[in-house]
Amino acid sequence: MNRASSLHAPTFSPLYRQIKQLIMGNLESGEWGPGDAIPSESELAGRFGVSQGTVRKAIDEMAAENLLVRQQGKGTFVATHKDPGSAFRFLRLVPNDGVPQVSQSIPLECWRAKAGPDVARTLALEPGAPITILRRLLKLGDEPVVFDEIYLSSELFPDLSLEVVRTGDSLYGLFESRYGVCMVRADERLRAVAADRVSAELLQVAEGSPLLVVERVTFTYGQKPVEWRRGFYSTRNHHYRNELG
Repeated sequence: MNRASSLHAPTFSPLYRQIKQLIMGNLESGEWGPGDAIPSESELAGRFGVSQGTVRKAIDEMAAENLLVRQQGKGTFVATHKDPGSAFRFLRLVPNDGVPQVSQSIPLECWRAKAGPDVARTLALEPGAPITILRRLLKLGDEPVVFDEIYLSSELFPDLSLEVVRTGDSLYGLFESRYGVCMVRADERLRAVAADRVSAELLQVAEGSPLLVVERVTFTYGQKPVEWRRGFYSTRNHHYRNELG
């Protein structure tokens, strides 16, 4: 085969990756919801007509990606943000002294708007589509550390309001339980900015102080973008930590 024709050749996918995609399809269709136990490896092997080892390899990869959770002696479960250990799975801000702190999410504002070009492009919406904008403050201990502005499709979250957000669930846990939208992956971009008047007041820092801005696009199953948020992070007593490798 010459080089030109090889560029258009089908991409080979290992069998376990094909099984992984089939399991992903079951998750996307809602056959197994957040927190549900999935069938055993032997049952899945029989369903898909492959070896148990192939299924195990697919599940291992999905567990490494936090899509599934193995529980010793109990089985394998669909990951859920309602699990207290996963409530802030995408948050990478940790205290400099390493001492765990109690988190508190404080909703500030929630209103409806129309998607501008940037929001429409990011969330794969039509320009002018109805969106919901949510602002909230996150405290770690007694210190305000993150001011978030969050953009969501109103079609996916039709009755989202300040009152609904204050029901007590974590935000992603609320999205799962009330709207059936599971946040499974996020892409982030980081840059440094100076605190403007609003972010300085909320984060209790001087105007012009350095802040870390984290822009996050969060995806549900099928690589569908469902949330765009811009978070202003105070790194006075905290730092952004990410494990690589």
